[in-house]
Amino acid sequence: MWRDTIFLVRVELWRLVRVRETIVWTFVMPLIFIYFIGSVMGNSRRDNGRDGIGVSVPADAGPLADKLIAELERRDFQVSRVSPAELGEYYRRLEIPSGFTDAVEHGRPVSVRYSRSGGDLSVDFDQVRLARAVASIAKDAPAPLAVADIRYAGRRPSPPAGFDQSAPGIMVMFTLTILFTVGGVSLLMERNKGIFRRLASSPMSRGSVVLGMWGARMGLGLIQIAYAMVASTLLFHVHWTPHLPMIGLVLIAYAALATALGMLLGNYCNSDGQVVGFGVMAANIMAGLGGCWWPIEIAPPWSQKLAMALPTGIAMDALHKLMSFGASPSAVVAHVCGLAAAALAAGWLLARTFRFQP
Repeated sequence: MWRDTIFLVRVELWRLVRVRETIVWTFVMPLIFIYFIGSVMGNSRRDNGRDGIGVSVPADAGPLADKLIAELERRDFQVSRVSPAELGEYYRRLEIPSGFTDAVEHGRPVSVRYSRSGGDLSVDFDQVRLARAVASIAKDAPAPLAVADIRYAGRRPSPPAGFDQSAPGIMVMFTLTILFTVGGVSLLMERNKGIFRRLASSPMSRGSVVLGMWGARMGLGLIQIAYAMVASTLLFHVHWTPHLPMIGLVLIAYAALATALGMLLGNYCNSDGQVVGFGVMAANIMAGLGGCWWPIEIAPPWSQKLAMALPTGIAMDALHKLMSFGASPSAVVAHVCGLAAAALAAGWLLARTFRFQP
């Protein structure tokens, strides 16, 4: 059985990766989407992982201005001291007033002015870090420093933005899309051409045929995932570590489920148009509701609950926990088990209903 299965996986996978549509939607389009969506979402991260900010410091600002800048740098800002005329060249801008140190030491109200271009998902996180940097100056001042009264309810993680959101999101979406369309259409075409009838009349068992077809499409999904991870690391500086093995388990379980669902689509549909239409529509709906286009953490609570009922939502929640929120691998064990269980259920249904002829 296993020899027949491995033979089918090798032959079928080689056939799938040579299809023109597979090449375009596996190796070209994902990178275009990652770059476009990552840029639109305001990926202002520098290569060293810090957020650039232009700071205008008057000559008489005093030593507390230097201390404020040090606090900003400690909170992952990359500070550039510029003149007021040069501030407009920066995405983030901070103006320290004249006589800053003197005003603080004598207890006079004083404030710094922060502004930025655009309104992407990192706005709130910038304000949190800035307020904490200013507050650190206030606590050491001999007299109270007038700052905004901002209260925090526990630890608020920064929502992923830019390429940190678009790379895993587009990878998850395109993996589902390619397995729903190319995976489903190829299955339908082989059945209509009588290939499965000939396999059914051969000494190969039913299980070998179904498992071989599944393994080839699973291999295609894993190729796309590996390519997207390597390309996004090299081109967009996305960091998949330090929990890369668990990220791999999440994506393997996700690809296994997506493969089975795509084959079920090809198994039950009767035309290429049905497979492509249902596949593209289902993939896009699940991508949008699952948080592939934007962080689901900024959506209403009901939307976040809905996302966890979808394969895309489960995968994205696990990736965000591991990549952006500093969670340990144990935090996503339930995600892996849920995806794997759903993949087994879909695979069982596929094996029971697999059609060898139209």
